[in-house]
Amino acid sequence: MLINLAMFVLGLVALVVGANLLVRGASNLALSFGISPLVVGLTVVAFGTSAPEIAVSVGAVLEGTTDIATGNVVGSNIFNVLFILGLSAVIIPLVVNSQLIKQEVPIMVGASVLLLLLALDGQLGWTDGAILVVLMVAYTAFLIIQSRSQTQAAAAEFEQEILPAQAGSWDSRLPFQLLLIAVGLAFLVLGSEWLVGAAVTFAKALGVSDVVIALTIVSAGTSMPEVATSIAAALKGERDIAVGNVVGSSTFNIFACLGISALVAGTQGLGVAPSLLAFDMWVMLAVAFACLPIFLTGREIARWEGAVFLGYYVAYVAYLILDAQGHDALGAYSTVMMSFVVPITVITLVVSVIQSKSGQQKG
Repeated sequence: MLINLAMFVLGLVALVVGANLLVRGASNLALSFGISPLVVGLTVVAFGTSAPEIAVSVGAVLEGTTDIATGNVVGSNIFNVLFILGLSAVIIPLVVNSQLIKQEVPIMVGASVLLLLLALDGQLGWTDGAILVVLMVAYTAFLIIQSRSQTQAAAAEFEQEILPAQAGSWDSRLPFQLLLIAVGLAFLVLGSEWLVGAAVTFAKALGVSDVVIALTIVSAGTSMPEVATSIAAALKGERDIAVGNVVGSSTFNIFACLGISALVAGTQGLGVAPSLLAFDMWVMLAVAFACLPIFLTGREIARWEGAVFLGYYVAYVAYLILDAQGHDALGAYSTVMMSFVVPITVITLVVSVIQSKSGQQKG
């Protein structure tokens, strides 16, 4: 068990290091070709922070543990919104003004709905994977085109975040940039092998399914780049980046991770566990919809709302643990959550949005 724990930790470290090297090399390479920092931030960085999810999901498919591939993405998207956005908002209330963010949130919701529809037959086939990959390319092209109409403030925010880390650095030359990309990819591949292998061993030792391990430990681990990026951006006051990283990464997870994984799976398809269809995918969809009233009104994500998001993530993990153990308290726990806590939170959010809109109209 200690050896597997060490392999898991080393795999996680390799994924984070690999993602950072890949993002640095690819960002410098893109900037060298004259691509704007805004586009780099919306595409290269967002894709790079999703690289661990892609590596783990593809690695899981190659090792025949498809439940980890799908559970990793679903769990990561739940973790992204509830934990990362919640923690970022608790640190500093997030005021989102960028029109780009308001457009990305409906796209994330649409991607979540599409994933649920494609998975209703119990698997993501080769055709489903092709659809998701085509949408990934279209989404990236959309971001590049959309960036041309962004405000100067949004462009300056990304420039401030990306350029200082690149200017005058030793990796401003092409050979070093290519080396960083190659080494980053190597770390991602190695890290995914260690992490997936250790996760499967943990699942067997603890007597729980691969899905539960993927939804909790693996998804949180592969989301560490998003955690670091969003919290650092929030502390710097770059709130559009803090939010855009989470929303964009969640969309990339669905389009890229599951799309590529389904293609790699070939004719066998990427299996979707019944428990994911029955519960976790619906949680992912609900979490995505929870973002709409906040982001589309352009109001502040207050600290209390961030705390609510964090609380729901803890409640979600607690549900998974109780369910995995077949605990007697599961029924009562589910009843309390669905009958009291969730409705009260929804009503509070709706009232808050109405008050916010009323205040804006009076202003």
